[in-house]
Amino acid sequence: MSILQIASLLIVLAAAFGAINYFFLKLPQAIGILIVALAASFVAMGIDLAYPALDIAKTLRAVVLEIDFSDALLEGMLGLLLFAGALHVKLDELRTQAWVVLLMATIGVGLSVAVVGFGFHWFAGMPLLVALVFGAIVSPTDPVAVLGVLREANLRKSLETKIAGESLFNDGVAYVVFLVLVGLAFTGGDAHGAHGDSHDSALMGAAKLFVKEAFGGALLGGVLGWLTFRVMRRIDDYALEVLITLALAFGGYELAVWLHVSAPIMAVVAGLMIGHVGMKYGMSEQTRDYVDAFWKMIDEILNAVLFLLIGVEVFAVAFDTNYLTAGIFGIALALVARLAAVAVPILLLRPFRDFGRDVIPIMTWGGLKGGISVALALSLPDNEWKPMILTATYVIVVFSIIVQGLTIAPLARRLGREPDLM
Repeated sequence: MSILQIASLLIVLAAAFGAINYFFLKLPQAIGILIVALAASFVAMGIDLAYPALDIAKTLRAVVLEIDFSDALLEGMLGLLLFAGALHVKLDELRTQAWVVLLMATIGVGLSVAVVGFGFHWFAGMPLLVALVFGAIVSPTDPVAVLGVLREANLRKSLETKIAGESLFNDGVAYVVFLVLVGLAFTGGDAHGAHGDSHDSALMGAAKLFVKEAFGGALLGGVLGWLTFRVMRRIDDYALEVLITLALAFGGYELAVWLHVSAPIMAVVAGLMIGHVGMKYGMSEQTRDYVDAFWKMIDEILNAVLFLLIGVEVFAVAFDTNYLTAGIFGIALALVARLAAVAVPILLLRPFRDFGRDVIPIMTWGGLKGGISVALALSLPDNEWKPMILTATYVIVVFSIIVQGLTIAPLARRLGREPDLM
């Protein structure tokens, strides 16, 4: 199938499954589309078991495997989704939560990777570096899933900003950690010279890569966002200005990939720059309305397609009992890791500021995993542990989106609305 045919099929299925959800399930759109896609996939598998000659599941599996989910998300949709999410997070509000977001997106990610990595190393007998790669895969909270759920949960503003800001940055940091760990785990470090020297060299290279990716991505996003703002303030044409923001999201992301800096972090910083400085000082009221509406629509459409893709990616999963058991263990481990990633930074900051009693439970349960984790698992080089990692990741993501996504709003209501603490 051509790219246009695949895109057309995905749009048609997303619209059809969205309509089914609207008329029958009445769930939040993205979660409803995921559930309908999963149900349709399992029905196809069931038909194949009953009537093997039809080969429906085999045909669908071939179509799904033809879609490179990892490339489609990491090198296509992700830049637009992160830019759209960051565009609607107010920089003034984010600045008040800067230390919380910073610690959770750095120390929190590191703790999460370590907890999952050491836990899976113990449980599955997986080599430690490979287990840490798995930790990096399931540590990022997917901003696409998180921001979608926040719209339904009606949280107070300070808590919403903490969750949104952290989800936008921690996936970029976790992606860089993933790249570093994959390099250490699957390329080896002892091809030249003494093992100790090569090991030190590999760690030094990993540290340099992390700094270049993370800080390079932030710098590029800031520069491109500022240059775009300077151009837009000289223009008063809403159609052209919408097009310029689209060019920034697409072109900036690809430029970051080409420069080997973090494209997700670039997209977030550029989106924050345009959402704050650009909208406030560089756009007319009419342009602001059009830009805001355009990116909300882009966000909704890509959300629908992404959750559809997550649902049909079940065809790429190996249904082995040991792998499914690992996935169930992974759910518990990921929640413990998320609790550590949230609680430790908050406890470090508690002597200096007040936090509501609902912050830790809501941020722990609201740290949803999503398409980024599935894409990272699919992008792994082929090895003996990849099928287990992919299956466990998929189980964690589906549980996170459906169970946590549908219960975070009731949890927030049950805990009660705390005063809007800074």
